[in-house]
Amino acid sequence: MHPMPYRRILKYICPMDSYIVSARKYRPQTFESVVGQSHITDTLKNAIRKQQVGQAFLFCGPRGVGKTTCARILAKTINCQNLPDDLNPCGECESCKGFQENHSFNIHELDAASNNSVDDIRNLVDQVRYAPQVGSKSVYIIDEVHMLSTQAFNAFLKTLEEPPAHAIFIMATTEKHKIIPTILSRCQIYDFKRVGVQDISSHLAYIADKESIKTEPEALHTIALKADGAVRDALSIFDRLVSFSDEGLTYTATIEHLNILDYDYFFKFTDLILEKNSGAALLTFNEVLEKGFDGQIFLGGMASHFRDLLVCKQEATLELLEVTDQVKEKYKEQAGKVPTDLIYAWLEISAEAEVNYRASKNKRLLVELCLLQWIGAIDHGSKKKSDTHSQG
Repeated sequence: MHPMPYRRILKYICPMDSYIVSARKYRPQTFESVVGQSHITDTLKNAIRKQQVGQAFLFCGPRGVGKTTCARILAKTINCQNLPDDLNPCGECESCKGFQENHSFNIHELDAASNNSVDDIRNLVDQVRYAPQVGSKSVYIIDEVHMLSTQAFNAFLKTLEEPPAHAIFIMATTEKHKIIPTILSRCQIYDFKRVGVQDISSHLAYIADKESIKTEPEALHTIALKADGAVRDALSIFDRLVSFSDEGLTYTATIEHLNILDYDYFFKFTDLILEKNSGAALLTFNEVLEKGFDGQIFLGGMASHFRDLLVCKQEATLELLEVTDQVKEKYKEQAGKVPTDLIYAWLEISAEAEVNYRASKNKRLLVELCLLQWIGAIDHGSKKKSDTHSQG
């Protein structure tokens, strides 16, 4: 009996074909499910409702915020043959099924990063002449359109200005400034924004619930912060972290795998500074270094922490604090112990230290001096107050 080939054994044990990454599995299928871009989706829905859909769109914004997703939803919606009043594609007509099964004859996608020559655009222009077989519109989605050469842009101008009645062009780019003005003037421009931390965190919680994955709110919030406004990045990080553990997603595991300095350290350092405990502060900084974090990460983290304490000083600015409710209470409690003038002094010291960090030959000493200066700022502030009182 011949042994089973290795590849067949591997496929039997781990059927990789069945796994779909979250960014694809939970890609929005309707305008309502797009995360954090209601200013875009509401406008597009109104245009469809009023039957005033343009023939050339330019979707601009950072990576992973939903530009291509919105382009696909728009293409699917305007071609739906049984579009209901809520403007969510029916999913049952021939056009919708073709879109869902990736064999639609009236939605065409072009990656301009690898198809950026004049010949590629000429082929596209030739294709535009033919009316769609199913649905009323032929939609051409051109991703990374800023990668087109100047000659390719020029070859595209006439068609973009006077396309056939059945053709709609949707271009997406992360670098709007690279698009030539003559193209911009022919398009309806939609600027996508970075998605908020709370929106991303809520979306991750929704997916975790669907997948029956136990999570901690602080872990999801940390992932959302790390993603820097990109939903796709957040989902990629989420998938990676979930694969590390069978016991769910904890805050401790998240900061460990993402190599993030725990915010508890910043609260601890601030308390030590207020206690003027320079010895414990230096020892705790040594602990941070032994965990593999460099001084620049520490300085940046402390500066952000001081900024968040300043934000807590006024009710009007509390909404600028992008943390969970539990952590927000800790910030408010600590902010009550620190005078506003002292926070200003700490921020000035931090800014100067960050500027000097790169040029410093003894970076550890520079950060340690910064720690001592934060402590010294307390005495300096007290001295200024006493001098003022004595003069009065």
